[in-house]
Amino acid sequence: MKRALIVQGGWEGHEPKQVSEILAKALRANGFQVEVADTLDVLKDEGKLKALDLIVPIWTMGSIKPDQLNPLLEAVRSGVGIAGVHGGMGDAFRQETEFQYMVGGQWVAHPGGDGMEYDVHIEDTTSPITKGLSDFKVRSEQYYMHVDPAIRVLATTRFGDVVMPVTWTKMYGKGRVFYCSLGHVAQVFDQAPQILTMVTRGMLWAAEGKAQA
Repeated sequence: MKRALIVQGGWEGHEPKQVSEILAKALRANGFQVEVADTLDVLKDEGKLKALDLIVPIWTMGSIKPDQLNPLLEAVRSGVGIAGVHGGMGDAFRQETEFQYMVGGQWVAHPGGDGMEYDVHIEDTTSPITKGLSDFKVRSEQYYMHVDPAIRVLATTRFGDVVMPVTWTKMYGKGRVFYCSLGHVAQVFDQAPQILTMVTRGMLWAAEGKAQA
């Protein structure tokens, strides 16, 4: 049985507990043993992390200590997958540039705030994460991000003439990284079935890398 660790906390406005419950349910439905922790101290045990298949951080902003961050980075480098959504991974630990490098992007702004209606375009129809999915609309925060040019872009949105990645994958060492900027609050997952499908597939994809590392 594959094993996943969800670490939830940080800014409460992103409903980390509720979002973690949604993602934990999706993983358990796919045969995962899931632990949900509400402290970053769970990351201190590098041996435990390296025995996992997947780590899902849901921790917007906040700060992380070196003895919490370094084992996480090393676990992913060694082949453990990491996957996350919205600010829980794309706006976590703003002072930690190596964490941002691992993720492949960092939140910059959400013009118009919450409640913006925008289109999400499936950019890559060959990826197992997005294959068969159609474009959809969402009403939420629209993330404008700094992004790593090394990412593989799976879905996008537009800010005028600017095409902005929404969903992507990349590698960090031997570890597979999946990120999706949707998921501001739990209710967002109810707006279009493509959202939870895409995120669930992304988590599964990230976890598959452990066997190949």
